Amino acid sequence: MNGAVNTANAEVLLEALQLNAWYGAAHILFDVSLNVRRGEVVALMGRNGAGKSTTLKAIMGLLARRSGQVRFCGHDISHHEAWQIAREGLGYVPEDRRIFTELTVLENLEVGRQPARRWPDGTVASDWTAERLLAFFPNLAAMPGRPGGQMSGGEQQMLTVARTLMGNPYLVLLDEPSEGVAPVIVEQMVQMILQLKAHGVSILLCEQNLHFAQLVSDRAYVLEKGEIQFEGSMAALLERERAGARLVGV
Repeated sequence: MNGAVNTANAEVLLEALQLNAWYGAAHILFDVSLNVRRGEVVALMGRNGAGKSTTLKAIMGLLARRSGQVRFCGHDISHHEAWQIAREGLGYVPEDRRIFTELTVLENLEVGRQPARRWPDGTVASDWTAERLLAFFPNLAAMPGRPGGQMSGGEQQMLTVARTLMGNPYLVLLDEPSEGVAPVIVEQMVQMILQLKAHGVSILLCEQNLHFAQLVSDRAYVLEKGEIQFEGSMAALLERERAGARLVGV
């Protein structure tokens, strides 16, 4: 397990309440409620098509039709545009990466730059720079001038995370980081998430790889057909899986 600290009494940074979402006429999410506290990694798990990525997009304001309430850092962001939500310090790493393939590593990082952020008590919440990120991601430091289109899938994934961190988010929505990358990169992703947590970054992680999630997460929610079917600690989820519940199915 990940050696998680007790965050039960920590401040709630992100809260979704009775979130519903549609693609056209198709109703995808049904009254999804979840929260992420300061300093924790929360896994949103489920099979393909369960609604995990849709949940992140709904939180981030990327869907044309949604209902329910989303609160971030104490503010209602339910009706904000995605660019406003990003400026308020909610980072988003999409599954399909979306790097700028013609730009170099350093140029991709510069695109994401936002000022450092502080907590209400004045302490620094997030103060990432390109220099710090290159030290944090040695693979990227070895190729600062390489165009994004000439990088491997795993390298592109790391660049997408680094670019998001350049926005100095309070919390990051991370969509399927282990999907489609080599096992050695998956291990690097595990270490990256644990190090980010040690740096105070809170994460809502969409994932269907149970082993990956258990290594990095404090708590888990499990989605099935757009509804929350489980909420609890990773230990409780693992126990249910071992008992044959097969909530995640992997």
